[in-house]
Amino acid sequence: MSIRLGVLVERLGGQLMGDPNTEVFGIAPLDDANASHITFLSNPKLRTQAAHTQAAAIILSASNAAAIGPEYQGARIVADNPYAYFARAAQWFAAESAPPLAAGIDASAHLDASATIAATAFIGPHVTIEAGAQVGDHAVIDAGCFIGRGAKIGAGTHFFAHVTFHAGCEIGQRGILHSGAVIGTDGFGFANDGGTWIKIPQTGRVIIGDDVDIGANTCIDRGALTDTIIENGVKLDNQIQIGHNCHIGAHTAMAGCVGVAGSATIGKYCTFGGAAMVLGHLSIADNVHISSGSMVSRSIREAGQYTGFYPLAKNADWEKSAAIVRNLTSMREKIRNLEKTVQLLTKSLTDKSQES
Repeated sequence: MSIRLGVLVERLGGQLMGDPNTEVFGIAPLDDANASHITFLSNPKLRTQAAHTQAAAIILSASNAAAIGPEYQGARIVADNPYAYFARAAQWFAAESAPPLAAGIDASAHLDASATIAATAFIGPHVTIEAGAQVGDHAVIDAGCFIGRGAKIGAGTHFFAHVTFHAGCEIGQRGILHSGAVIGTDGFGFANDGGTWIKIPQTGRVIIGDDVDIGANTCIDRGALTDTIIENGVKLDNQIQIGHNCHIGAHTAMAGCVGVAGSATIGKYCTFGGAAMVLGHLSIADNVHISSGSMVSRSIREAGQYTGFYPLAKNADWEKSAAIVRNLTSMREKIRNLEKTVQLLTKSLTDKSQES
């Protein structure tokens, strides 16, 4: 499988500098690419490496193209965002090289008679689909998946092997759920009565938008009374926990092992580094970026980068320390003013001593 550079630019845009009939057979990193590959440069620190790559073509920005000058002899595709261009090119190569998957239902699958399966969908071995569930056009449900009663799967969505999608949950078009993902488990809702925990029925759903990716072994709880909402374009890495009644805004991305407690509301275009934590019932504004390992313990109303970590301590000691930390700026100013005052007094005393 190959593609001519001219065809690639026709599909994805960008400015081609070189022979449009040059064929490339795949994508490779700068240092591994050979004359059959296209590569990309997004980090200016790698300009020297890019100048000496053996790739037939390189995707790069206008500034990087000018910086490496004539040292690189191959074709160039100049794009505003080379990394995004690379991603789209990689999608094209992956789609072309993937083995064809014929629509149909494996004989070992168990489908309730009232389930609706599009004729173009693929249902793999040992899949269970319960009453009233719907699977859209060109959806792919791989081996061992479970789809609960009344659940809805949109067109072009792909469930990898052993995904569990519980009753009433919905996902839109072009979603990807990786193996072990569990959608629609009961939220962690219990009332304490004299030391005994009484379960609160979890009767909401999980509603997932279009173009959402959910990593392996990630769990999203159904709402207690209302629904848990995952908006369009959200990207969740592996082993993430989203609690009941959370609302995750469009195009937010979370790295592995993030935990979001129940009823948290997170805005659009946010990012969360690995193992970041969000306490329950908090609100986070759009375009907030949480560093890895940080604990969000209060609502965030303003866009920006936030980082926070504090050693575990008895709560009363932690509160005292936190109060001190909050006042460090004003304490520093007071100390600086005291230092200036001491310097002035010392100078005054020195001058008087010399006069006498």
